[in-house]
Amino acid sequence: MVTTHNLGFPRIGSKRELKFALEDYWKKSTTRNDLFTTGAALRKRHWLHQANLDYVPVGDFSFYDQVLDMSFTLGHIPNRVQHGDGDELDQYFRLARGRSSNDSNCSCVRAGEMTKWFDTNYHYIVPEFNAETTFKLNPDRLLAQIEEAQAMGFKPKPVLIGPLTYLWLGKEKDSVSRLDLLPKLLNEYAALLELLSSKDIEWIQIDEPILVTDLPPQWRDGFNQAYQALENRSVKILLTTYFGQLQDNLSLVCSLPVDGLHIDAVSGRHEINTLIEKWPSDRVLSLGVINGRNIWKTNLHTTLAWLEPLHRELGDRLWIAPSCSLLHVPVDLEQEHKLDAEILSWLSFAIQKLDELNILAIALNKGRVAVQEILVSNFTAVDKRFKSSRVNNPKVKADLEKIDASMGNRKNSYPTRTKLQATKLNLPEFPTTTIGSFPQTIVDPGFETLV
Repeated sequence: MVTTHNLGFPRIGSKRELKFALEDYWKKSTTRNDLFTTGAALRKRHWLHQANLDYVPVGDFSFYDQVLDMSFTLGHIPNRVQHGDGDELDQYFRLARGRSSNDSNCSCVRAGEMTKWFDTNYHYIVPEFNAETTFKLNPDRLLAQIEEAQAMGFKPKPVLIGPLTYLWLGKEKDSVSRLDLLPKLLNEYAALLELLSSKDIEWIQIDEPILVTDLPPQWRDGFNQAYQALENRSVKILLTTYFGQLQDNLSLVCSLPVDGLHIDAVSGRHEINTLIEKWPSDRVLSLGVINGRNIWKTNLHTTLAWLEPLHRELGDRLWIAPSCSLLHVPVDLEQEHKLDAEILSWLSFAIQKLDELNILAIALNKGRVAVQEILVSNFTAVDKRFKSSRVNNPKVKADLEKIDASMGNRKNSYPTRTKLQATKLNLPEFPTTTIGSFPQTIVDPGFETLV
């Protein structure tokens, strides 16, 4: 039987409940208990949306961003936000936005640097490393959410940002090398894994998306060091990658002592056969078969066509999931009441993508006949989009056919072009532009993109 799971669910709420709860709390029009109540209600609802999965992600919910949460889980907090009144939540928001709800307007501290989460429009607070950096495990937030999920009868799969990715995403503030901090960091990860094993946790999802990037040799060595150090554990590790292909890191991944691997099979489908040849035969292989980055229906027919032989080969070792966390897509298509009906029929948001995942699992476990009507409906919608004049524009096709290599050549030399541009544009000697992004009032790195 194929196993289903999810890497993460959108935290904002189908009606942006978390956005409004945070804004109200920051304006002091509600209490922290109101904020916590909203968070708990959203987590409960989101797990219920994932009730058909074999494992639900826990720890993917955040009041700001997942890297900031990991910093607090690791007890890695800059000194500047630890001073002053309040508790951990106040420190959390001071680092996120410069002040907490309990701070006056004139008692701000420097917020953490914010940058994009890989190639998405989500942002995270950059960890800061220096010679005085220490770590001290603080697992209470994660443990509380695990207890919530277990009390509802779910089998939780805690989600952690991996040690190498955490260091990679940070910034060195003095002469310290981030990799020199790895041994100290691994002590906290080892303690956390041991603690989670005592909470009846079977699998832990450790996200290492930097494995789809070009890694310097010392960082590749760091992966060997880290996962060998974590080898003696009582819980199983699902090493998780996404946002791209493994490429040169494929052999490295296959050599690491982990119990399972998740790859982005949307971006890296051509790597699957090579991976299966190298992947140990006693380990789980999770394929991200539903695109977690777009809003379009999955072509279930073509997906099954390449999944079915893999299922026959891998059997119970095959897990399926979205390619990455569903954080990056809207929550529920049922909330859309004004969209054109034809376009609506082409779309799939987070809840619908999980439905697609469930259909794939049923088809693999019981045969396509068990979901035949749904597969026919899906194929009809996907085919209509493929053939629609709203997608296939004859004029665009005709223009594309006119493209040839000569269009890549300039008609005039650079000196000629500069004279023409100077006459046409009449720019000052050192022109500047506002091309790029202006930050809006930042509510959450995922709530509002930069314009």
